[in-house]
Amino acid sequence: MFNNVGSVDRVVRVLIGLALLAFAFYSGYQYAWLGYIGIVPILTAIFSSCPLYSLLGVSTCVAKRS
Repeated sequence: MFNNVGSVDRVVRVLIGLALLAFAFYSGYQYAWLGYIGIVPILTAIFSSCPLYSLLGVSTCVAKRS
């Protein structure tokens, strides 16, 4: 598994994941449990690798210059 998530993408993923988890914990709605999907973007940000990006051949990482 290689890194395919850039730094800006990682920050956005963490923010979206935290917002979804906050919805799950603090919402009184019947479908608040769907907010636990926020774990997925947080994990992909932590590991800097997104399986969907790998399938689509997308990378937001800055190319390393040699």
